[in-house]
Amino acid sequence: MTTIDLQARIPNNVNLAGNRQLQRALEHWQPAFLRWWDEMGPSDFRVSDVYLRTAVGVDAQGWAQYGYTAMPEYRWGIFLADRQEGRRIGFGDFMGQEAWQEVPGEFRSTFRRLIVTQGDTEPASVEQQRLLGHTAPSLYDLRNLFQVNVEEGRHLWAMVYLLHAHFGRDGREEAEELLARHSGDPDKPRILGTFNEPMDNWLSFFMFTYFTDRDGKFQLKSFAESAFDPLARTCQFMLTEEAHHMFVGETGVGRVIRRTLEVMKELGTDDWQKVRNAGAIDLPTIQKFMNFWFTSSLDLFGSEASSNAANYFSNGIKARPDEGRFADHVEAETTMTLQVPDGQGGVKDETITVRNGINEITRLEYAKDCNIGVTRWNMAVKRAGIPFEFQLPSTRFRRQVGAWAGRPTDPQGRPIAAAEFEARKGDWLPTEADVAFVKSLMQRVTEPGRMAAWIAPPDRGINAQPVEYEYVKL
Repeated sequence: MTTIDLQARIPNNVNLAGNRQLQRALEHWQPAFLRWWDEMGPSDFRVSDVYLRTAVGVDAQGWAQYGYTAMPEYRWGIFLADRQEGRRIGFGDFMGQEAWQEVPGEFRSTFRRLIVTQGDTEPASVEQQRLLGHTAPSLYDLRNLFQVNVEEGRHLWAMVYLLHAHFGRDGREEAEELLARHSGDPDKPRILGTFNEPMDNWLSFFMFTYFTDRDGKFQLKSFAESAFDPLARTCQFMLTEEAHHMFVGETGVGRVIRRTLEVMKELGTDDWQKVRNAGAIDLPTIQKFMNFWFTSSLDLFGSEASSNAANYFSNGIKARPDEGRFADHVEAETTMTLQVPDGQGGVKDETITVRNGINEITRLEYAKDCNIGVTRWNMAVKRAGIPFEFQLPSTRFRRQVGAWAGRPTDPQGRPIAAAEFEARKGDWLPTEADVAFVKSLMQRVTEPGRMAAWIAPPDRGINAQPVEYEYVKL
């Protein structure tokens, strides 16, 4: 088991002290990161003590400790999962060869681009969420927001380490650019569209952490199979922290739904306007926000048929998540069938190689994973006796990337005319009025244990602490 140097200026288990050039480069980048955090991180909470978990190891047991920390003093570090001696490449044309400890020259630009794209998402989400602390529905939720933020900051460190350690001057310049782009900036936006979306309410935050962080989970699981061993080990540990972000999303949405069901029972009504007037978020509006964030996240997987995805797979760069559960890890001649627009308002079958269809395979697994939480939310609705069912829209709906980009469909994936989509999109996606209503509920609650009126309390607190614990000392 590798030892983490927790006393170093940059806590790490990659022996930075043994590589003075790399250490100096990262210590040069560190002040720029702290300036970015001060300017673009959570707004106006620099002096607050927050009950945070901090990574102190990479083993499955006892990997983190909890305690009060002011966020600027959080110990961001570089942690890779322990190296597996004799690890072999598990997929593609290099299958069975020894995993790479350095990037082969012919794949440097591809790896660098993918690492930069992954790294760009981490600070982007912090920037999107920087003002949410001002409208937190409880101290419990405020603490969870900050936990997500500091861990996204650490995930940025993970990618920056790889850029510095393995990509020379190009990597150092890319690391600087990761702090120069900003979410929603008209001149230098973040690379992926979802990470430029505004996030000015907590329902969007919960949807983002459920759906978009779940995309992150699938991307990290793909990289965790990579032939480039340092990348694989970095992503394996990142997944440990990412799980909490999705927990925040699933339980957050579930608590919003539970509170709505409570209000409906108290009022004895399923009239959505009366539910709104009582200060809860009606179920159809929750469905609209779900439709928006799920479909936004679908595009992050790329086109259904992709030669880039095929090259990533064949060259050992990026696999399918949980590659070990597939029977064929080479997919040299295998094919699959997609349904694509036929150009006449209908649908046709198209046969492509499995390698070209890796994105779609991963996207469909992602949708199945998303449905697990939706099923749990529907169980709560059913127990309440409410005739309503949440449904994920089709993976064709509201797409801006791939075969269905710009092809209007209804949420069930049936092609429709553009005029019909425009006329009905307010039934399917949040309108300006819907967003304004949700934002009107966003009132800050700072008394320990108290919750805003639109959300139910959690079932339990963090790290065996009670819900009433003072998670943030304001």
